[in-house]
Amino acid sequence: MLRIAFLTGCVALLALTSGCTKDTSAADLQAIKDKETQWAKDAAAKDPNKFAVYYADDATLLLPNAPIIKGISQIKSALQGLMQDPHFSLTFSGDAAEVSGNLGYTQGHYTMTMSDQKGNSVEDKGKYLTVWKKQADGTWKAVEDMNNTDLPPAGN
Repeated sequence: MLRIAFLTGCVALLALTSGCTKDTSAADLQAIKDKETQWAKDAAAKDPNKFAVYYADDATLLLPNAPIIKGISQIKSALQGLMQDPHFSLTFSGDAAEVSGNLGYTQGHYTMTMSDQKGNSVEDKGKYLTVWKKQADGTWKAVEDMNNTDLPPAGN
C-alpha cells in the first residue's frame, strides 16, 4: 500500500512539475534575432574585439579559402587582419532563424568589401549560417559561423 501511495505521489509530482516548465522559445528566437541585428551594427566599428564578443570562447569560424578558425583568440586574430584592411566593410542581415532548446540558427546574406592583391577595393556578396547556443548566464553566443560567396571562382 505504501508503495502505491509513493508511486501515485511521484506521478502527481511529475505531472505538476511538467506544467511548470515555461516555453521560452519565442523569447529566445527574438533574443537571437536582436543579437544578430546588434552584431551587424557593431561590424561597422571595424573593432575585432567588439565584433568577437558575439562568439563563444570555443566557437568555430569557417571562412572561404581558409582553414578552420577555432577558439576566440584565433577568431580575434583573423578578424584583426580583415578589419585592418582600409577597404574593409561588412554588412549582413538575417533571412531566417529558428530555435529549439538551447540551440538556434540564423541564416542570411552579406556584402563585404576588402582589398584585392593590388590594393583595389573589391566587393563580395554571399550567404552565411550561424549556430547560436544559450550560455549558462542566459545569453546567446555564436558557436559555429560560416559564410561563402555567391561569386564565381576567380578566372571563371
